[in-house]
Amino acid sequence: MPAKAKQETKETAETIREMFKAFGASISEVLETPEVRVKATELAESVVGAIVKVSQSKVKDAEVRARVRDVGKAAKTLGGTLEKHFKDKTETD
Repeated sequence: MPAKAKQETKETAETIREMFKAFGASISEVLETPEVRVKATELAESVVGAIVKVSQSKVKDAEVRARVRDVGKAAKTLGGTLEKHFKDKTETD
C-alpha cells in the first residue's frame, strides 16, 4: 500500500476511534452508566485494530476503502434508526 494510502487509512482509523468513543460517552452520559463509556472505548480500539490489520494485509486499497465506507453506511443507518425511534412525538415530519 502506498505511503499516502497508509496515512489516509491511519487517519480514517483515528476518526472512527474518536467517533466510537464520543458515541459511547454520549450514551454513558444519557443513561448515567459509566461502564458504557469503557465498553465503547474497548470497541473503538478493537475496530481500529481491525482496520489496521486489514490495511496491512494483502487486501487492495480500494477494498479497504469500500469496507470502511460500509462502516459509515452502517453508522448512518444506526443514527437514522435511533432518531426515528426516539423522535419527539410532538415533532412533525
